Amino acid sequence: MVEKIKKYVPTVPAVIFAILPVAAIIHLTCAFSPRFADFFNIHIASIFRAAVSYLTGWLPFSLAETLLIFLPFLLFIAIVWLIPSVSKDSTKSIRYIFSLLSIIAYIYISFVFTLATGYQGTSVTDKLDVERRGITAEELYDTAAALTDVVNKLSEEVKFISNGESVMPYDLDELNAKLNDAYVYAADKYDFIMPLRSNVKSVALSGPMTYTHISGVYTFFTGEANVNINFPDYTIVYTMAHEMSHQRGIAPEDEANFMAFLVCMQSDDPYIRYSGAQSLLEYVYSALSKADRDLYRKCYASLSSRVVGEMRAYNKFFEKYEENVAATVSGTVNNTYLVLQGTEGTRSYGLVADLAVLCYIKGILPINP
Repeated sequence: MVEKIKKYVPTVPAVIFAILPVAAIIHLTCAFSPRFADFFNIHIASIFRAAVSYLTGWLPFSLAETLLIFLPFLLFIAIVWLIPSVSKDSTKSIRYIFSLLSIIAYIYISFVFTLATGYQGTSVTDKLDVERRGITAEELYDTAAALTDVVNKLSEEVKFISNGESVMPYDLDELNAKLNDAYVYAADKYDFIMPLRSNVKSVALSGPMTYTHISGVYTFFTGEANVNINFPDYTIVYTMAHEMSHQRGIAPEDEANFMAFLVCMQSDDPYIRYSGAQSLLEYVYSALSKADRDLYRKCYASLSSRVVGEMRAYNKFFEKYEENVAATVSGTVNNTYLVLQGTEGTRSYGLVADLAVLCYIKGILPINP
């Protein structure tokens, strides 16, 4: 039996298939036990996330993006050369099929051992000892008003250019280092954040990627946090912090958004704190405008002209990318993936407003400028 398996299944795929049921059992167990999911995510998956991140971190480019770019070429090779070659020999054909299946199995295994358990553990509200409940328009307004004051004060320490945009006063490598430092401070304060220093990769095809409305992505099978550098500066800071939170096991999008804010506010750099507070404010404003337009207008009227200019500049930037087929397709794919993980789909990004309100009410929202 063993010899027969060796004949039809190459060694590496055989090892992958041997690990596959273990991964499936872990995934299933986590689905029924959030506490076990927390344990696995913090103590075991963190090791795998760090290992994969370090293995690819030394590369000066995004491995995930490179694989995606060359995927059509690889498929062409598979169809034109490999398939005709192996189809002449039944044994080679079977080994080829198992090799292809092992790639799918590896992606699933790497998902389970890096990010999947982050979706199945206890929520960040439980970790912060905050009761999750419905919130009122008045509570949204109070939180938005407090954040508005913070953003107004922080904007005084930020440079803006003629079109209204703020300017990041350093390059991406320096930003990466500053955010790593902020995560170290955050890990000391919040025990569910794993200490890790990682390199965030800028996407080479950031311009075309903007049409998909994707500002960043964490690719668990390469361990890379990738950021779209075509977006305005303040959103790049927040996006980078968001993707770095995925690298540290914060999987749900609303929690990754909230963690990005918490980490930005741990920084001693005013531009990073401004970017975090401004980005969270926009989510809270969005929720408030849907809940009560009058309260939203009242809060918006108190915004600094600098911040208003920032928001208008962003809207102007985004106009050319707003509606297109690429955005519709990517949005559908992303929504489907998030729903499959047990979240509320792409709507979950905006639920960070609820987290902000609940933490503000409890007095644990870090909003000192």
